[in-house]
Amino acid sequence: MAAGHRVTIYEVADRAQVSISTVSNVLNKPDRVSRATRERVLAAVDELGFVPKVQAVSLARQGTGRIGVMAPFTSYGSYLRRLSGLLTAATELEIDVLVFDHESAALASSPVLASMPVHGRLDGLVVMGLRIEDAIADRLRQRRLPTVAVDADSALFSRVVIDDRAGGRTAAEHLRDRGHRHVGYLLERQVSDYESQAIKRLAGFREVIAAAGGSVTVARSDNSVDNARRAAAELLDAADRPTAIMAHHDALAVGVLLAARDRGLRAPQDVAVMGFDDGDMAVAADLTTVRQPFEESGSTALSVLLGHLGGSELRSTTVLDVSLVQRSTT
Repeated sequence: MAAGHRVTIYEVADRAQVSISTVSNVLNKPDRVSRATRERVLAAVDELGFVPKVQAVSLARQGTGRIGVMAPFTSYGSYLRRLSGLLTAATELEIDVLVFDHESAALASSPVLASMPVHGRLDGLVVMGLRIEDAIADRLRQRRLPTVAVDADSALFSRVVIDDRAGGRTAAEHLRDRGHRHVGYLLERQVSDYESQAIKRLAGFREVIAAAGGSVTVARSDNSVDNARRAAAELLDAADRPTAIMAHHDALAVGVLLAARDRGLRAPQDVAVMGFDDGDMAVAADLTTVRQPFEESGSTALSVLLGHLGGSELRSTTVLDVSLVQRSTT
């Protein structure tokens, strides 16, 4: 191939013997494509060294010390905070970071990282909030691309996580100790059936409330304050309204607070409300929540990745602590 030639999507389609739209779906909406077709297209991507145009500009600069970070950034502000922690550390070390946005696992029919252009211009990869499909994991290993998973499960790569079950237990213990036994839980709705962080967190929460002789009523909401405000009606309008409501994360908890206010209910006098994460929204709402160390998870992921870049092949799991932040809503 001529020097300086940039491979096009048409060449990838021709090599894989598929349509251009199929190549586009593999790279952007992989759950729409069968596993066999996806693997054939990704093989062509690797063989030809194809780089999508949106990434080509960022990849044009020559140099070393470049890592990729992939996460559902536009779906959750929490991943931007993780990225901030990583970028702060990377800047000090003069490491270039290339950012890939990905669909939220909760919204995907296949809750895995099923498409990842692997090219020679990345020295390492950090994947946040997405379980890495086995075929992609194999590609990453074959290309010897050191990879670290953050806030996600992985059987092959090092991980940086919190104990979501323990976080759920921490929240439940706080409500239990304040006498709450009939408790509501606003869970983020997910398209596919898999053991997400949300499911693990709810499981830990239920353990504590059940052990105290109580019950947990679950309602589901899409990922926004407005959706949570509407979904909270299922809990707040019930004849046996819960005395407390826990939400999967702070934005959903703010939706619960607004729904309670719509009904003339006070927090915590009429209904206690808790969230999870401790972002700016929790501070503004004076919301009791469980704090995750977002920035630390990003900087820790970079540190672990640099260890692999330095030659370490030891797979590790780093579990960061969460902590209760008590404010006025409980």
